[in-house]
Amino acid sequence: MKVETRSVEFVPVDERHGKAKDLFHIWFGANMHITTLVTGALPISLGLNLFWSFAAIILGTLLGAIFMASHSAQGPKLGIPQMIQSRAQFGVIGAIFPLFLVMFVYLGFFASSSVLAAQTLNSLIPINQSWAIITLNILCFVVAIFGHDLIHKMQKVLSWSSFVVYLAATIIIFQLPLPAGSFSLSGLDLPGFLLAISIVATWQLAYAPYVADYSRYLPVNTSTAQTFWYSYLGTFVGTVWMMILGAILTTTIPNFLDHSGGNLAHLFGSFAIFMYLIIIFGQLAINVFNLYGAFMSTITTIEPFWKLKVTQKVRVGMMFCVTLAGTILCLLGQSNFLSFFLNFIFFISYFLIPWTSINLVDYYLLRRGQYNVKDIFDVNGQYGKINGITCMAFAVSILAEIPFINTSFYIGPIAKAFGGADIAWLIGIIVPAILYYFPMKQKLNKEVCGN
Repeated sequence: MKVETRSVEFVPVDERHGKAKDLFHIWFGANMHITTLVTGALPISLGLNLFWSFAAIILGTLLGAIFMASHSAQGPKLGIPQMIQSRAQFGVIGAIFPLFLVMFVYLGFFASSSVLAAQTLNSLIPINQSWAIITLNILCFVVAIFGHDLIHKMQKVLSWSSFVVYLAATIIIFQLPLPAGSFSLSGLDLPGFLLAISIVATWQLAYAPYVADYSRYLPVNTSTAQTFWYSYLGTFVGTVWMMILGAILTTTIPNFLDHSGGNLAHLFGSFAIFMYLIIIFGQLAINVFNLYGAFMSTITTIEPFWKLKVTQKVRVGMMFCVTLAGTILCLLGQSNFLSFFLNFIFFISYFLIPWTSINLVDYYLLRRGQYNVKDIFDVNGQYGKINGITCMAFAVSILAEIPFINTSFYIGPIAKAFGGADIAWLIGIIVPAILYYFPMKQKLNKEVCGN
């Protein structure tokens, strides 16, 4: 296995490999972990019964995965990572602002997943939790160094092993006694239901900043439809499966979330070690994603100012710095700080939704996938340093979202007035699409006429 030699640059046609179906394993495996399962408990914590929790999980995933998979479909054609492609919309310098937000999200999820993995490892063997975090993060660092191809292979192993273990877990969990009225259609709390949909949809949208990183090595002639559907089905099946299990476990096991990994593993009795191992494996796998994405975003951020060549030594050095930053957050996150920080990260995730909308409108409706990849790396190229139209649409859309947000970190006045109903993610999709599409279309038409 060779260390990946590419970072943010274009992947030449002669280096392309793989098939669209490989994306199913990537995104199925990317959701088969305890963090997804715990997220599925949130609709229950909002007061919904199992029926309405299942409905929110399925509907939120169906909607959110559309945007996630649409980003994935960009990879084969463009051959570059997702966030660097944002330069075509924001400008080479202007793209740095959403990049900073993305790095916060990566490090936040890295911290949370590391702590959950360390807690599970601590339940399996007597090891100090701090040393467990450091040990697990070193393993993530090693895999992320090797990069794209090893990540694909790891995800394929994770997908099959998770399928077997969680299939057994599903059989056990579905035999647990449920409280009366768990599947009652009456008593729907509409604001809570809308908030649950928002949480699940935002879970999918959080993948958007790096989803194309794992499709960019596919051959240029790879079907766009196949790229979309394999990504969509992988993330849909994995997410819905795990979140539904999380909702059931939270309903049937008192204080399940106090130690989710241990409580889940104990269902296997004397075979608990298999669940412990798959939980740790799953957390390691998703943290490799977070680490790899944070590395790519860091390179994309500094590349306009410092035209460095990402040699193997540079790659190792920068990956180490990112891992170190994430590990420090993990160690701090053993206290109540982690809960606060994760709430902050989910809050920041709302700000990335307008980025998703702008990127997809530009790719599918305005430029229709036609980009000058060389100029994406040129601060003096056709995309310019800063695109005022994009930055204005992005900033105004974030301001438009804020009154509709409902998180434990902040509740907007409109969300509060409607009993906690959260439709901020819909505002974050629609408003920037309108604010960006019309003035940018006019600008592009003028450029065409001028030429």
